[in-house]
Amino acid sequence: MEHLTTALFHIFLIFASAKLLGELFERIRQPAVVGEVLAGLLLGPYLLGIVPHSPVYEGIAEIGVIFLLFTVGLETKPSDILKVGVVASKVGLLGILLPFVLGFGLIAYLGHPTLEALFIGTALVATSVGITARVLGDMGLIQEIESRIILGAAVIDDIIGMILLAVVSSLGEGALSWVRITLVAVEAIAFTLFLGLVGSRVINRYGRWIERIKTPQAPLVFSILICLGLSALSSAIGMAAIIGAFMAGMVLAEFSEEYHLVEKAEAIYAFLVPFFFFVMGSRINVAVIGSAEIIWLALVITVLAVVGKLVGCGIGALSLGRSGALIVGVGMVPRGEVGIIVAMLGLRLHAIPESMYALVIFMSVVTTLAVPPVLRLLFRDRLRSPAAAAIQADRK
Repeated sequence: MEHLTTALFHIFLIFASAKLLGELFERIRQPAVVGEVLAGLLLGPYLLGIVPHSPVYEGIAEIGVIFLLFTVGLETKPSDILKVGVVASKVGLLGILLPFVLGFGLIAYLGHPTLEALFIGTALVATSVGITARVLGDMGLIQEIESRIILGAAVIDDIIGMILLAVVSSLGEGALSWVRITLVAVEAIAFTLFLGLVGSRVINRYGRWIERIKTPQAPLVFSILICLGLSALSSAIGMAAIIGAFMAGMVLAEFSEEYHLVEKAEAIYAFLVPFFFFVMGSRINVAVIGSAEIIWLALVITVLAVVGKLVGCGIGALSLGRSGALIVGVGMVPRGEVGIIVAMLGLRLHAIPESMYALVIFMSVVTTLAVPPVLRLLFRDRLRSPAAAAIQADRK
C-alpha cells in the first residue's frame, strides 16, 4: 500500500509540474514541451532527486509518446504523405547521409576506433519526431506542407536508422549478420508500405461494422486497439513503436473524420503526453560532461548534428523555397530519446566509452531544447492565421 501511495504521489508531481512549467513557458510565448522537459530535469534524480527513475513512469511515458504520434497520424491522411513522398524521401535520405558522414568522420579523424565512430555517426542520424510533432500539433500546423514532409521523412529516417543500428550492433557483438539485417529491412519496408498503401482502404471498406458494437465509444475503443496493436507489431520487427502508432493514426485518418476521433483522443493526449517529456528531462545528467576536452568535443558534435540536418534536409526540401527548406531542416534536428537510445546501446555493448556516451547525451539534450522555440519563430506568420489560432485554443 505504501508503494502505491508513493507512486501515485510521484505521478501527481510529474503531471502537475509538467503542466505548471508548460503553462509558464506558454505565457512567455515558448513551446510547452520545453517546460515539461525542464520539469523532469529539475525534479529528476540528477538534480533535486524528488522523482526517481521507475519502470512505472517509464511505461506511462512510452504510452504517452505512442498517443502523441497516434494523434498526429489521425490528422495526416495517407494521400497527404504520398503527395510529398518524393521530397520527403530526399529529405530523409540526405538528412541521414550528411550527419552520419560528419559524425563518423570527426571521431575517426580524432583517432578513435572505427566502431566508436560508427556508433557516434548513427546517433547523429536519429531524429526524434516526437519533439517536432508535439510543437507542430500544439501550434495547429500539422496540415502544413513542411509538417507533412517532416513526418514522411521521419518514417524514412527510422527505417534506415534502424538498419544502420542493426549493422553497428552486429559489429559491436563481434559478427555481422547480413541475414538479420536484410530481414529487418524487408520487414520494416513491407510494414510501412502495406499500411500506407492498403491499410486505409481496408479500414474505410470494413470499418463500419464498428457501429454494430454496443460498447460505449466503440469507434474510439477500436482505434486505440489498432494503435496499440500496430505499435507492438512495429516494435516487434525492430522499428520504433511510435512509427507504428503514427501509421495507425494515418490509416484511421479518414475514418476519424466521421467519428471525431481526434477530438475524443485529445483528453488521452493531454494526460499522457507530458509524462513522456518529463521522463525525457529526468534522464538528463548534467554531471556527465566532466572535462574541458569532453565539453569541447560535445559542442563540436552538437554543431555537426545541427548542421548535418539543416544542410542535408534543407537541400532535400529546396523545392519549397528557402523558408520552407529551413523549417524542414530545423524540424528534423531534435535527437531526443532516439539519440540517447543509440548511445545507451553502444555503452552496453562496450562499443563506446562513457565519455562518448556523455557527449551524445549533451547533443541530444541541446537539440531537443533548442528546436521548439526556433520552430515557433519560423512559423510566427502562420500562427496568426484564424485556423491555427482556433486549433491552439482547442489544445488548451
